[in-house]
Amino acid sequence: MNTNDPSDDGTDGPNADRNGTDDEPTEEVSHEEAEELIQEIERRRSLQGAAAVAVAAIGILFSVFQLFLAARSFSFTIWLPIVDNWDVSLQLLQANAIHVSFALVLTFLLFPASMGDGIVARNLGRIVPAASSRLGERNPLTNLLERARAASRWAFLDPDRERVTPFDVLCIGASILSALYFMTEFSEIQNMRVFGLQSGRPITEVYAFLQPLLGGIPFVSEYSYAMALGAIGVLLVLEATRRTLGLPLMIIVATFIVYARWGYLISGGTPFIGLLAIPELTWPDIVQNLWYNTENGVFGIPVTVSVSFIYIFILFGSFLEMSGAGQWFIDLAYAATGNRKGGPAKASILASGFMGTISGSSIANTVTTGAFTIPLMKRSGYSPEFSGAVESSASSGGQILPPVMGAAAFLMVQYTATPFADIIILATIPAIVFFFGVWVMVHLKAVEEGIGGVEDADTVPLLSHLKRGWFYLVPIGLLLYYLIIERLSVSRSAWFTLVALVALIALVSAYSEETRGRLLGVFAAIVGVELASYVYAGVPVTGLVTGAGGAGLLPTGEAIDLVVSRIEWYAMLAGALTLLSRPNLDAPLLDLNPTVKTTADSIGNRTGRDLGDSQPFRLGTFVVKSMDEGARTAVPVVIAVAAAGIIPGVISVSGLGPNLTSLLLALSGGSLVIMLLVTAVASIILGMGMPTTVTYIILISMLATPLVEFGIPLLAAHLFILYFGVIADITPPVAVAAYAASGVAKSDPFETGVKAFSLSLNKAIVPFAFVLVPGIVLLREKENATELPIREQYRVVGFSDLAELSYSVPEILIPVAGVFLGVIALGATVIGTLYTGANRLERAGFALSSLLLMAPGLLSTSVFDLLGLVGVTVSVDALLLDLALRGIGFVLFVGLAAKNRQEATAPGEINQPTVERT
Repeated sequence: MNTNDPSDDGTDGPNADRNGTDDEPTEEVSHEEAEELIQEIERRRSLQGAAAVAVAAIGILFSVFQLFLAARSFSFTIWLPIVDNWDVSLQLLQANAIHVSFALVLTFLLFPASMGDGIVARNLGRIVPAASSRLGERNPLTNLLERARAASRWAFLDPDRERVTPFDVLCIGASILSALYFMTEFSEIQNMRVFGLQSGRPITEVYAFLQPLLGGIPFVSEYSYAMALGAIGVLLVLEATRRTLGLPLMIIVATFIVYARWGYLISGGTPFIGLLAIPELTWPDIVQNLWYNTENGVFGIPVTVSVSFIYIFILFGSFLEMSGAGQWFIDLAYAATGNRKGGPAKASILASGFMGTISGSSIANTVTTGAFTIPLMKRSGYSPEFSGAVESSASSGGQILPPVMGAAAFLMVQYTATPFADIIILATIPAIVFFFGVWVMVHLKAVEEGIGGVEDADTVPLLSHLKRGWFYLVPIGLLLYYLIIERLSVSRSAWFTLVALVALIALVSAYSEETRGRLLGVFAAIVGVELASYVYAGVPVTGLVTGAGGAGLLPTGEAIDLVVSRIEWYAMLAGALTLLSRPNLDAPLLDLNPTVKTTADSIGNRTGRDLGDSQPFRLGTFVVKSMDEGARTAVPVVIAVAAAGIIPGVISVSGLGPNLTSLLLALSGGSLVIMLLVTAVASIILGMGMPTTVTYIILISMLATPLVEFGIPLLAAHLFILYFGVIADITPPVAVAAYAASGVAKSDPFETGVKAFSLSLNKAIVPFAFVLVPGIVLLREKENATELPIREQYRVVGFSDLAELSYSVPEILIPVAGVFLGVIALGATVIGTLYTGANRLERAGFALSSLLLMAPGLLSTSVFDLLGLVGVTVSVDALLLDLALRGIGFVLFVGLAAKNRQEATAPGEINQPTVERT
């Protein structure tokens, strides 16, 4: 077994004979098994026939709608071949409503209302047996209850996750009706936003045929049609939340709605709790603010961010994954690190980081990457629990890894009014520290157990692998270029990158030794004809054909600029035309995601034609399947942000915000450490089993302002909340990512979660480090900070700041170096090994050195807070104290590391400790 790590002595260690001989099965999980595991965890349906076609069609239409928004904003033209073109101009509220309605429809198609295993379903299921035992099977009441149960099961239950129920159809109809109202009656909505929902038309006026049936009912005549649709819409969001994200989140959101209505009953004179008292609000007030508002509520800032940023990036990730980039990145990770000590685990970390750029979902990242990496880790000698823990821990980091990050990062852009390029800069160092920390721990585990690399047969040469798939790196490079160099908006950057990606795949699909000359010729002809059209008539060829045109353009100026600006589309067309001329071409460089080939083969089988090997058809399948998968991936995210938006909506309409800040500041007793610990614990508890986006939205609504009041930079406070929301994915008892990994690893779920949390401990300490020393995340206080609002007192550092050594060395360089060294000390603490085994006292010393190196301010601030409780006030230079404590931590770490190394190399000592495998 090859081991290229310089610390490897050339032997595989005492556990080398275990490689490939684990009792647990180590076969790789197939793509279909991985997909089934994800569906089982997320409780998605496996639809067939017309229902599956409907889901695909709606998903593709959802993606097309979002692509129109990304390309043309809210005003665009839809080309119709028979009638006149349809000019569409949407308001923000309309676009948000359509966005959420698409997600609601797909939710009710993809997620069952009940599988019969819930508390309510189980208890209702006992009614008929109880009646039968008491009254007898032939009793009329028993028969009536039996029929009622059968009807309920037909209407609501889907135990096998394979059929759409009548209740789903009813919810879908209501979702579509709501969207149509926003589209057709927007002028009425605008009037009601001024005069209130009660000014709208009653239901019996909108639907005159209901007058004889409902006209005499007081409730119907009392409330307007808009009020009814708004209330139904909020209920639909709650139901969709329950299906996709679970009952706990639905209860939390519903509790806030109930609080908005009856929170006025809280007495303002009650100590502490009295701060939660709010003015009395009516149901129309609440519904109007939660359903017909773009500032807060369902269609508030979170959904606006989803419309503008999140969906297009999810779509970009879907296209990248369907292009085969995911497997290529996994192979790249193994080519780079597979032969090193503990190579499979290190490759898993790199692969999970790469896949995180594509996915942004901890569960999907864990299962898709882990299907390949976990069996290899087990085969090399890591235990199933440790293998699953490594994969889930690294996969959870995908949401904090630039350049794409997760959906919460785009919410941060909107809530803090910060360019996404600055968010990337802000998040880079902590993300690198996290992945480096997990890397250190798996290396130390390999040292402890003598685990080497993988077999040569499981890796590919790095150089040849890069030559084969270098083009997968181009879209990521382009994205960074548009965001950081060109400083384009997030949506425009994603749109241009997405177009370039499809063009690149079209070119690679059409490229071979035989067709490269033809491909180049077709491309040159397209560019030449288009340039000539601009020079001759000032319009593209499409305009010339339709009779448009005018004065020509100079070929050396504007014409060339216009052609260059559309070069991706010409490349896309050149690839498609070349493929049409050689439909049976075998693309030697491209290996699309297996889902694409499976879908193409399935369509071919249904149509009775052999389409799976047709390269043009496969390219078309790649495009539509990417849009379909993007929509499916986006559905839980859209529902999450829609539901979570209700909470800041309630806080805004009730005026709770300032009172909540006062309450939290009072409860913390003025202690920054207590406030940070409360935020961290709340983030982890709330984030258990919930998407990071939901945790982030809820907590920044309640906790961001109190943190900023303590003097923490706004961006650092938001990043602090985001990090602990991510940690929740691998924190027992509801460690969703770790439990997903245990399904692949065939390991104990709870033990896997415990190990995943221990591997991610640095992710819990680093946030404390950068909120106390903002230089770690490259934030610097502005020179006129005292004159600015507290939220605007910090800025992202520039090159001039880095060149100012009196600032950059003590504020950035030394703290960052301390964090990296502290991560190594933390690894020795958790694993119990550095060069050799460490005893308990040495591990305690490593733990102390880790804290002093990474976050000395946490220790010093805690001491000062305790002294303040007894009336002792201490005044010290914060920077000098920080540097002194880091220096103590450095000396302690160096001393312990030197002692540990001496013990490892001492004559007669056993270099590899005998430690029970975990």
